[in-house]
Amino acid sequence: MMCYTPPYNPSWFLQNGVMMTVYTALWGKRHWQNTTKDPEPSYHEKIFVGGQGVPIFGLVAIPENAHSTIIGTYGITGELKTEWFLRVLGRKAYAQGYAVVLFDWRAHGKTAELSPTLTSDGLYEGEDFVRIAAAAKAMGCPEKFWFTGFSLGGQLALWAVKVAGEVIREYEDLGLEDSDIGGGMVICPSLDSERSLSYLVTKPFGRYLEAGIAQNLKKLAWRIHDAHPGSIDPASIERANSIWGFDNELVINRLGFSSVEAYYQASSALQILPQISKPTLILYAADDPLFDPAIIPELKEACDRNSAIDLLLTQYGGHVGYLSSKDCQRQVQDSDPWWAWNRILQWLEQQRKE
Repeated sequence: MMCYTPPYNPSWFLQNGVMMTVYTALWGKRHWQNTTKDPEPSYHEKIFVGGQGVPIFGLVAIPENAHSTIIGTYGITGELKTEWFLRVLGRKAYAQGYAVVLFDWRAHGKTAELSPTLTSDGLYEGEDFVRIAAAAKAMGCPEKFWFTGFSLGGQLALWAVKVAGEVIREYEDLGLEDSDIGGGMVICPSLDSERSLSYLVTKPFGRYLEAGIAQNLKKLAWRIHDAHPGSIDPASIERANSIWGFDNELVINRLGFSSVEAYYQASSALQILPQISKPTLILYAADDPLFDPAIIPELKEACDRNSAIDLLLTQYGGHVGYLSSKDCQRQVQDSDPWWAWNRILQWLEQQRKE
């Protein structure tokens, strides 16, 4: 566990998980470019080859004298060109000497245009991260490679840390050593989809949010259908009116699961935490309105039992919010309100010195 836990305090009106989540999403989308002094890196586009030969679209930026590399993606829906929260990390990390690789994960953004392959919530995306690291190394991105993501992307990154050694041993021609992989750092990762989805739809805000995510998943499916005619049955897309429905209609049969419950159990990140052996930081807010709070004691126990994992559990923060107050910024000497990314980069600096 971390011996130093920097304090986190939001403004008084954001000391509520729902308010923090909504406010950060709306305010950040509008103002993020003015919140950090660091300029946008000059990214260049790259098509990587992930597991099973799936093409993955990414952006790469390598600063002069780069010392290590961060590879990251986003949550359940989105695409690189609009995922401003991930771009905040890109700016900050690049300015601190990290090579940065950001990618559209399976069925998202430009990756969906390249392939009709659907999501697997980490079961195959973990290998994608590792193969992206191998290609990035060949491009001149320096080791060590650190995997990151938030929300469902955090689950994917945890899977990447878990399977990295296995993939490197199985595919010796990748050109990666186990020592090339640093570890991972995640913000508000999805840990148990079945419990959290069941919890989410018991609350008015949760039902509203779930319906919005489901609509975005439906749009994602139609984009794949249009880009790859014949790849997805339109009737199945029509019936996919919830997150569970999307996985039931479109995902589980392709992955060989008999039920959504079996799929969620297999892909759950909570059950893989004991198998993580690389340094990993988990930031998690007790007031996250998307996840069942009953998961928290199990998360704490798993991290207590695994010395590779540092858990930074905060009272406030919402779901991928963590906007800090001016007082908090002064206290921890941050130059902007992005508390979670600042803690991740601070933690990475500690890892580099060890």
